[in-house]
Amino acid sequence: MFHKITSVKPLPNFNLAVKFVNGENRNYDVSLLFNKWEAFKSLLSIKGLFKQVRVDAGGFGISWNDELDLSCDELYYNGK
Repeated sequence: MFHKITSVKPLPNFNLAVKFVNGENRNYDVSLLFNKWEAFKSLLSIKGLFKQVRVDAGGFGISWNDELDLSCDELYYNGK
């Protein structure tokens, strides 16, 4: 089951506030991915990139650019 996203907001310390279609909210700590996936380190090195996060068309994920994205289910199940 997909947990579609309605909005995403960047927060301090590489956290995201994510709101889902079902009305639930989750906070997701992106910094946990820096050592897991090399591509996410660009959020550290490219000034302002983290704040450019957006909901993908259809609400099935979020992205920063063509190389960095996260699925709606990753955010839902691993968010707090």
